[in-house]
Amino acid sequence: MTDALRALILVCTLKPSPAESSSHSIGEQVLGQLERLGVGGEIVRVVDHDVRFGVGIDEGDGDAWPGIREKMLASDILVLATPIWMGQPSSVCKMTLERLDAELGETDDEGRMLTEGKVAAVAVVGNEDGAHHVVAEVLQALNDTGFSVAANASTYWVGEAMQTTDYLDLDETPEKTGSTNESLARHTVHLARLLAAAPYPVPAGD
Repeated sequence: MTDALRALILVCTLKPSPAESSSHSIGEQVLGQLERLGVGGEIVRVVDHDVRFGVGIDEGDGDAWPGIREKMLASDILVLATPIWMGQPSSVCKMTLERLDAELGETDDEGRMLTEGKVAAVAVVGNEDGAHHVVAEVLQALNDTGFSVAANASTYWVGEAMQTTDYLDLDETPEKTGSTNESLARHTVHLARLLAAAPYPVPAGD
């Protein structure tokens, strides 16, 4: 059934729960928009889990990534929500992308990457410039590791530089960010449904 889609939101804040997080807040908003379109899903705050550094599927010794990866493989949509730090995606986001690098070597029985057919998007928050740079880095890495990207597959909010107001401090979602959250969800779900109905072709034989 092509409309029974699921989404996984990986929040890449540096703050473990129960600390408030702007990245978690925008992740919740994106999930809310996806749910309005009939997509079920969940949020995982990566730093709450003992994810090890590395580029393998399982780095052993209690590594929590295999469990998160299982949720990712069971989902049709992956959203990474990250803050901006020094103009860059958070270290947690970069670690997550490094773990996804292992998917380059994983294929199904027909030779397709296990992430092919899954659609990715990015949500970014910060108090400094760099949102477009962060989006570019993250979407490129996700595309490299097999994910497809719809039109307008990112949303962000950037506060005034060197100020103390965070996204979660706002009384209401800015109109532009809210509409961008909505278009991200609408386009991402549309592409995910198309790919569920018509998967990518298998690699050509020798």
